[in-house]
Amino acid sequence: MVTDMTEGSISRHLISYSVPLILGNLFQLTYNVVDSVIVGRFIGKEALAAVGTASPVMNIIILGISGICIGASVLMSNFFGGKKEDMVKKEMATTAVFGVYFSLAVVFLGMLITTPLLQALYVPEEILGTASTYLRIIFLGAPFTFFYNAISSAMKSVGDSKTPLKFLAFCSILNGVLDLILIGIFRMGIVCSAATTVAAEALSAVLCIWYVYKKVPLLQLKPSEFRIDKELLRQTLRYGSVTALQQSCQPVGKLLIQGAVNPMGVDVIAAFNAVNRIDSYAFTPEQSISNGITTFIAQNAGAKKEERIRKGFGTGLGLEVCYWVLICTVILVFRNPLMRLFVTGENREIVALGSGYLGLMAFFYVLPGFTNGFQGYFRGRKCMKMTLLGTFIQTGLRVIFVYVLTPGMGLNGVAYACAIGWSVMLLVEVPYYFYVERRWH
Repeated sequence: MVTDMTEGSISRHLISYSVPLILGNLFQLTYNVVDSVIVGRFIGKEALAAVGTASPVMNIIILGISGICIGASVLMSNFFGGKKEDMVKKEMATTAVFGVYFSLAVVFLGMLITTPLLQALYVPEEILGTASTYLRIIFLGAPFTFFYNAISSAMKSVGDSKTPLKFLAFCSILNGVLDLILIGIFRMGIVCSAATTVAAEALSAVLCIWYVYKKVPLLQLKPSEFRIDKELLRQTLRYGSVTALQQSCQPVGKLLIQGAVNPMGVDVIAAFNAVNRIDSYAFTPEQSISNGITTFIAQNAGAKKEERIRKGFGTGLGLEVCYWVLICTVILVFRNPLMRLFVTGENREIVALGSGYLGLMAFFYVLPGFTNGFQGYFRGRKCMKMTLLGTFIQTGLRVIFVYVLTPGMGLNGVAYACAIGWSVMLLVEVPYYFYVERRWH
């Protein structure tokens, strides 16, 4: 359903748009979390550690692709808000054709660099082969990841965040059921876990394409329309490449952090993998609210409604604070049971390591709530370089302080390093927000 955010209740638009995004992104995360839980409990901690070492590389692929799609989505939202429906279609076609070449290049490059990259990250020899095999299969799913993100971003740019949720929900459930049957019952191993994840991604992409051609005339492309508009491609790459680079900074940081964690042993690697999964769940609603802010601001910028933009941004930050109160309480109460999902009863050290880390992060989660809110504002204003700068500062400081703090503090040092990075990021973003607002008035 197409939704025009330039009219009507601001809070209703942001909530009704963000909630399906939150649920959809949680389902997408469930692809990987279900794998980790089942792999850890039915195959063993070595397999869980192998998946954990592959995860930062997987996140670079996913976030790099979604970054390009977010850049395209900002343009489509702006065109839609300005009632330029022909430009929405041209942008959709440009993104789709570019995506074919881009995703195939990702597959080819991924096949070549997997093992050398994992070796460079000091992955223990006993899990290197398993991690390499798992990651190569994940690379094969890059085209499906791109087309799901491209089409769902297009639907979100015109206000429909509910339909992609339905397809992700179905595919996530299918992925979990297949993992339980093939790994939990038939003990088919880690290759099966990667293959079912790719199959679920492929199905979600196919379902999105089918829905657009059945229900969304605005986004339907004829064969003759599948061509690249050079000017739109230039704009898409200008916004999208900066966003992709910004999106990829965090997993690159995680790769470097993984390099600091790996020498600490398999128990710490397994605990770090588990808390990363929990962190991802905690961060997802904050990022989804941020994406809602982006679409709202981009549509209203296209319609030149400045007062509505300011009110919408304030409402979005209020939603971020409300969510933090909720997630802080949940993590503090359930951190031990959450850690026990990933390992069996005899691995108490892994549970203790993860619980200590989560007890700190529960309070720190307020910081990325604000940084994500400002990032959403800057994306909607097309200030992509600022989103990159903020993320680069945050990631760089986090990596530096991980290497400084973890030798003495262990896994808890990672939590403190994150807090330092987010705090400095806000010190840069807040003044720049007031500069942008003055420029537009």
